[in-house]
Amino acid sequence: MTSRSCHSVVLAAGLGTRMKSDLPKVMHEIGGLPLVGHVLKGLADAGSERVSVVTGPDMPDLENLVAKLAAAAQCFVQTDRLGTAHAALAASSAMEAPADDVLVLFGDTPLVTSDTITKVRDALAEGADLVVLGFETKTPHGYGRLLMKDGRLLAIREEKDASDAERQITFCNSGIMGFAGNHALDLMRAIGNDNVKGEYYLTDAVEIANERGLKVVAVAGSEVETQGINTRAQLAACEADFQARKRTEVLGNGVTLLAPDTVFFAHDTVVEADVIIEQNVVFGPGVKIRSGAHIRAFSHLEGASVSSGAVVGPYARLRPGTELGKGVRVGNFVEAKNAKFGEGAKANHLSYVGDASVGAKSNIGAGTITCNYDGFLKHRTEIGPGTFVGSNSTLVAPVSLGEGAFVAAGSVITKDVASDAMAFGRSRQQAKDGMAKVLREKLKRAKDQKS
Repeated sequence: MTSRSCHSVVLAAGLGTRMKSDLPKVMHEIGGLPLVGHVLKGLADAGSERVSVVTGPDMPDLENLVAKLAAAAQCFVQTDRLGTAHAALAASSAMEAPADDVLVLFGDTPLVTSDTITKVRDALAEGADLVVLGFETKTPHGYGRLLMKDGRLLAIREEKDASDAERQITFCNSGIMGFAGNHALDLMRAIGNDNVKGEYYLTDAVEIANERGLKVVAVAGSEVETQGINTRAQLAACEADFQARKRTEVLGNGVTLLAPDTVFFAHDTVVEADVIIEQNVVFGPGVKIRSGAHIRAFSHLEGASVSSGAVVGPYARLRPGTELGKGVRVGNFVEAKNAKFGEGAKANHLSYVGDASVGAKSNIGAGTITCNYDGFLKHRTEIGPGTFVGSNSTLVAPVSLGEGAFVAAGSVITKDVASDAMAFGRSRQQAKDGMAKVLREKLKRAKDQKS
């Protein structure tokens, strides 16, 4: 397959009308990645070195997104929405350049896998001129049926045009197609619009190819991976299928999920073997969990890396840029952002550590916060190895604590603390005998006067 060139056209001009959204449909997300991003990733993994994305007019945000997700992809605008063939031909100038395989996919079909895309390409490599990806379903109503004979695909019959016998067919059209590169443009340009809607349908290429004596076949994918998204309900269903697939993958890789249905992954979550993940854990994009780590219940991680032997949570939040070294403990109601924890460091409860580094074996006491933002700029806090920060301390950045420093509980630290020094930053305590009783009596008299 690596010897064959491939150009893929992704149709992504759909509006979010049925989703009741101002956002282009393919920019909605599954697993923290826009729908079109899943398709682009699948194509890259299947070896498609050239990609054209067909957008609608006035979709600059989508074009910018495509450039970010696939720098080499080109965008083309379908000015008038006149059917799938018309959309594909918006990229006709790019299709003029030779390619062995030309694939047409939909930006709102995010779960199609690279393995299935490769099956379409394999069929082309074996001599097919046109390949349609189909799927078996127990509920075929509304889908185009694939009419097969002796291994050849004769036609795609839409529901409204199908006979009673044809409606019993359960092998249906996904809409994804592959063309031999030397026939792709000729077949698409031969498609007419002699139908009720006056639109150009890519599915008509099947009968045109058969009339020309070309080899037309169908390959099978799964119903789950070929589902398209038009509504919020379908988006939610697709998210559920993505999560189910990801959980199965993670479990198969040797990870323990104590309550699998309550754990949610992003498209790029990496979890190594022998990790334990408890109930109700959410992974946003950009998370890597190394072997032997333990993620406890009700934790939320995004853009973070967790080394072996580290324990996170319960009820912890790791935000982007957080790196936990080996054996680190980040406990309940601790939030960390852009913070690096050295090996064996601990922040066991009720703390915020942002824009900071915490040295190895340091201990961050309960209620400690790093004051990293002054209303205009972010500032860093540097905490050396073996440092002890007492409970309810406030570290006002920029500030550094040297190796082995000790910060007394309840301190506000605004200046650097030298190695092995002890810092106090709190007012002197005073006690006045009998004043509590005097205050209570005064408050009681005031209350009685009001009543």
